[in-house]
Amino acid sequence: MKSFLRDNSLGLVFGLLFLLVLAGQAIAGQADFNDRQLTDGLPPVPLGRYLTSASFAADVAENWQSEYLQFFLFIYGTVWLVQKGSPESKSLDEIGRESDEKQKVGRYAGPDAPAWARAGGLRRTLFSNSLGLVMGLIFVASWYAQSVAGVAAFNEGQLGDLQDPVSWSQYLAEPDFWNRTLQNWQSELLAVASMAILAIFLRQRGSSQSKPVGSAHSATGVEG
Repeated sequence: MKSFLRDNSLGLVFGLLFLLVLAGQAIAGQADFNDRQLTDGLPPVPLGRYLTSASFAADVAENWQSEYLQFFLFIYGTVWLVQKGSPESKSLDEIGRESDEKQKVGRYAGPDAPAWARAGGLRRTLFSNSLGLVMGLIFVASWYAQSVAGVAAFNEGQLGDLQDPVSWSQYLAEPDFWNRTLQNWQSELLAVASMAILAIFLRQRGSSQSKPVGSAHSATGVEG
């Protein structure tokens, strides 16, 4: 058990932090939601009802979709784009999809390689792009979930203000939807750019996201 915890500590710690923060968001979100309920002369709702509300679902999904958009763009972007001096970039002479030998696929695959890396045709193509494809699918699914939950939450406000509800397609043209979307996108894109650029000049000893402390600022694709 001790070995399992050590070998999987990164995923376990971040998974636990995710659950703790999600629980905190639920509690804080319910309190904020009930404050607005009381302001509008409506009764507060219990936690269980809030967790199944469109408001909570929209708040969660809008953050998920922006995170997976960040990963999707970064995964595909780093195939062709480089940043001199950044450990977040490949070496400057490795732009592109690289050779089969470099990627250890097909006849260059080792005995411990995944079966689909040794295979050919569609299976190898799918496996070779599986990380980006899954991140992209999660992004699209969470963005769709955000739009569905968002239109439900938006229409609750419309009805409360004695205004006509809107359809899903109409909601996609609403400022509310794009405000929710773009405020998350801009922060994620700024975070990626900041990490790629700041890691050129700054170090964190022992981190795989940083170059070794003594590496030159111009060293590219080198991890500590």
